Amino acid sequence: MNDETLPLEDTFGDDLRKAMIGNRIDAARLARSTGIDERSIAAWLKDDGVADDARARTLASALRLDPDKLADIAAGRWHPPPVERSNVRRHGQHPHPSNGYVTISADGRAALIDPAGRTENLLRVLSDGRYELDYVLITHKHADHCDAAAAVAQRYPQAQIVMHPLDVAALGPALAKRTRPLVDGEDLPFGKEGRIQALHTPGHTDGSACFLFDANLFTGDTLFAGSVGGAFGDRSTYGDILASIRGKIFTLPEATAIMPGHGPPTTVGLELQHNPFFAGDAAGPAG
Repeated sequence: MNDETLPLEDTFGDDLRKAMIGNRIDAARLARSTGIDERSIAAWLKDDGVADDARARTLASALRLDPDKLADIAAGRWHPPPVERSNVRRHGQHPHPSNGYVTISADGRAALIDPAGRTENLLRVLSDGRYELDYVLITHKHADHCDAAAAVAQRYPQAQIVMHPLDVAALGPALAKRTRPLVDGEDLPFGKEGRIQALHTPGHTDGSACFLFDANLFTGDTLFAGSVGGAFGDRSTYGDILASIRGKIFTLPEATAIMPGHGPPTTVGLELQHNPFFAGDAAGPAG
């Protein structure tokens, strides 16, 4: 994958907000527990300045984040190095600020991950690549990841749509009816010898999912470089999204590439080292 450098999806203020909501701590309570002025916290939440190292570490401890990793995010000291994958193509999904991907099997079959944005742009991506499209894989129900699914399905009727049943209603009744229900851990045959593994990773939404192919994991809004998705499920919680990442993503080899729904690509190993939402997590299996 040859791509321009993308900024991190989340700012220090975003990380602070997600952790506060997830831990049910408002600015007044956080100020009392840390001794940091509430006005400063309110400003940081609006991305008006950032905490210095000492205060970032203090906030992290109160919010069950990793102090050193959060301090690095606040200071802008970390960004993932380029992650190159020859069998992955990323495309912007204007007008949404989201990433879509096409991944290609060894024998030239293709899977489209998260069809969204302007229909003409998305169809151009597919036609320019002359892809033989086998799958449309949808990580979750939010419009910036699936609002072009109907147009793609009409243009490529042979492609199988895969989405978790808890989110599939977002596609509308007709398209939902022809969608293959995602089963956690299922292997989808891809090309002559390939397999795409589907993983249910609830937390961002109840039906959030990731797709693993050839050491590339397409995470939607479950995991970003240096951050995690917000918890917007009807049933699932902030705790669920952290558990999904620990139990199903951080158990993968460290060299596994993370292709997120927003922001730059990263790897499992880099997230173990730098993601502040995981304090003290051990390194995963050797990549």
